[in-house]
Amino acid sequence: MKEVFVLGGGGFIGRNVVEHLIDRKDCNVTAGDIRKGSNWDEIMNKSPSRFNAVVDDFTNFRAFEKLGKRFDEVYMLAAVVGVNRTLKNPDSVISTNTKLTLNTLDWIAKNPIRRLLFSSSSENYAATSDLFGAKIPTNEDVPLCVGDVCHPRWTYAITKMHGESSFIHSAKKLGYEWRIVRYQNIIGPEMGFGHAIPHIVERFINKLEFPIKIYGHDQTRAFCYIDDAVKGTVGAMESTNHPNNIYHIGNTQEISMEVLTKFIGEHLVYKGRYETAITYPGSVSRRCPDIQKACSNFDYNPQVHWKDAVSKTVDWYKRFFESGLKPNTGGFEPPENVMTSKC
Repeated sequence: MKEVFVLGGGGFIGRNVVEHLIDRKDCNVTAGDIRKGSNWDEIMNKSPSRFNAVVDDFTNFRAFEKLGKRFDEVYMLAAVVGVNRTLKNPDSVISTNTKLTLNTLDWIAKNPIRRLLFSSSSENYAATSDLFGAKIPTNEDVPLCVGDVCHPRWTYAITKMHGESSFIHSAKKLGYEWRIVRYQNIIGPEMGFGHAIPHIVERFINKLEFPIKIYGHDQTRAFCYIDDAVKGTVGAMESTNHPNNIYHIGNTQEISMEVLTKFIGEHLVYKGRYETAITYPGSVSRRCPDIQKACSNFDYNPQVHWKDAVSKTVDWYKRFFESGLKPNTGGFEPPENVMTSKC
């Protein structure tokens, strides 16, 4: 039985990776996060001998010292995410994500591993297409680009570029294989509240506006369901023929924010009007990944159509908001309220 550590195992992608690995019954899994994963109790009840959890702040190195064992594979998925967080607390994004990377490397130096997978993001080249006309769908060889270092929106991308470079160039010295996965708009139930789909559902259910505004109506995204993302993540980690590689994990079904918003409105039986509106500062006009490398190297094959993915995601948030609950963080704020000045 191999030993697997999922750092960020309480987050959206992380807890789904943990559950997937436990369900396969071929490994022991330790999850680490600053907060408890919503499915951890269920996993513990189901597989108490193969699951362990450490709830602590891994920006402090002492949290790693609680792990108490050697691991074969490490999924480094922990990070501060969310557009509003980068706009309002860019210093926290830089500090937290950088500490997580450096602490992980310091821990590996004392506790050797075989493989590490680092979760990166399409934000790393979010400006490349807008500024330099990079081809869309975009492959993994596209140059990484920061649109304006003075804009707080780019702090998240900067930390992900730093993470990629740190793990790639430390691998030979520390003796591990590496994989980088750049996630491309992963969605699903309980994905958090700092994202477009939860914000759209919140506005519909709580009747926050009329008519419904379509922010960035002509911008496009390609949404990938969490089940497909988990399979792609584990596939990248376990691919033995192509180690030390960067992969896009996403879907190629590109749609506009207008199509997305009106589809959600139809799903929620909204009969009112819509109007176009500005988008969030720093938001790019198009994003769609080329996933051929993942398809070729480890048979990555996303199965869930964007309409099914969105419907399943919307249904979870509909139940949440109709129950009267409110998000602790990351709830909807109009772009006008989160506009920030640059340096």
